[in-house]
Amino acid sequence: MIIKLFYRQLLFVALLPILLFADSENFKKDRDMQKDKKTVSLVLGSGGARGYAHIGVIEILEEQGYVIKSISGSSMGALIGGLYAAGKLDPYQEWVLSLDFIDTLKLLDISLSHGGIVNIDTVYKKIEQMVGDTKIEDLPITYMAVASDIKNQKKIWFKKGKLIDAIRASIAIPTVFVPVVKEDMLLVDGGVLEPLPIASVSSDETDLTIAVNLNANIQNTYKIESPEKEEIAENTFYKKTIELVDKAKQAIVTETSKEETPIDIFYILNKSLDATQSLIVENTIKEHQPDLIIEIPRDACESYEFDKAYEMIEIGKRATQKSLKTMR
Repeated sequence: MIIKLFYRQLLFVALLPILLFADSENFKKDRDMQKDKKTVSLVLGSGGARGYAHIGVIEILEEQGYVIKSISGSSMGALIGGLYAAGKLDPYQEWVLSLDFIDTLKLLDISLSHGGIVNIDTVYKKIEQMVGDTKIEDLPITYMAVASDIKNQKKIWFKKGKLIDAIRASIAIPTVFVPVVKEDMLLVDGGVLEPLPIASVSSDETDLTIAVNLNANIQNTYKIESPEKEEIAENTFYKKTIELVDKAKQAIVTETSKEETPIDIFYILNKSLDATQSLIVENTIKEHQPDLIIEIPRDACESYEFDKAYEMIEIGKRATQKSLKTMR
């Protein structure tokens, strides 16, 4: 018995250096892998429904091993970034992918009071259910949402306070959604004054700054077909609703217009915001050059087409894959 115990101890002593060496090698590999993972400050721009592309961008960045340490967002970028920072992007993605054209209409409440045409309290409540009372300063990564104070003509950076309040202010499209009144400020969509808030991450200690521009003046060459489109198109109720929407648009078309495209109030507002934001983004990129720009075509979808989540998420994935190849 004593001899067996002696041999066991001797064997352990003999194997100990090998075990320690193997363990140190594994530790070294883990450490090297951590070094290889680049940290990112991610800037998510404004652009309405095109903002669904941010979901695809984040998915590919994570798949490729990038570690997002900081997120700065404007409008839809603030929403997607906030949900990601709070760990709620997956349930949000599942929800928006379940919505068709009819579902998105049900979420809207037409109201001509309180400074907005549309009241989206139903949407806010859904988002609030996901993020709860989470405070920005308690998030696991650095987060900033920008809103535009149109009363005092200033950009407002939300870096603390309730996450839902920051998101709500940043996505309040002027005249469309009800603005947020806070103290002496009248807050609307962040894209009005800062559609791509790159400056906010300039002091971040990360390896890369990656900006996602939803207003890129490039041709949309991505051909994405939603697997549910055929089923939706056969829905009689869907067809009738489309017809009603078209009639409503025609009712407010400018009589003096000879353009083929219907010129209604939403079209004018949408194109005005796109034009303004494109110019601001162009100047922002010149002044604050990021390490990588992921460009989403401006004509990928209109800013109000919130039933196109699937298509825009896929475009976000493909645009990210395309842009990352330029870094290799």
